[in-house]
Amino acid sequence: MGYKLREPYRNVWVRFHSLPESKRYPEDESEYAVVLGRYNTVLDELFSGRDVYVITPVWTTEADIPPYLPDTAYWQSLLVEDDPDPEFRTYCHLFAARRAWQHGCLDELLRDIADDKVAGVLVTDIQMRRIHYPYDGGADVFLTTPAERDLTRERHAHWLSRSPSGL
Repeated sequence: MGYKLREPYRNVWVRFHSLPESKRYPEDESEYAVVLGRYNTVLDELFSGRDVYVITPVWTTEADIPPYLPDTAYWQSLLVEDDPDPEFRTYCHLFAARRAWQHGCLDELLRDIADDKVAGVLVTDIQMRRIHYPYDGGADVFLTTPAERDLTRERHAHWLSRSPSGL
């Protein structure tokens, strides 16, 4: 659901690309090192010394809660597509895990995200004021104020898109 945050929270949003030249997928270990380095640099800035929630979605066409993901707890379900035909309804079931943020603690998950094996994960502080939404190709970051967003964007200006839209 992170992609839906960009429009309503545009004033505190910034997108960083995970590889130079906006390359989408890493091809070798040196590129994985760049991707994980960029993800972890921003995550450290946002969450160092704090607990975070790692929120993982499971998409289904059933309202029933699917089996829990390992090391997570069920949080809530959202009806994403309310089609009159039950076969076309879509639900997003959210699972959360609370953990102490440490540099590299999500590397395996972040690597799977970079490879587009996993999608839709949100990392947030426990007050849900700062959000890191990694995707294959980069991360959308939502901060508490436009000033905080601007400082973060300036610190990593070389990771920004060249597009005026920021995408």
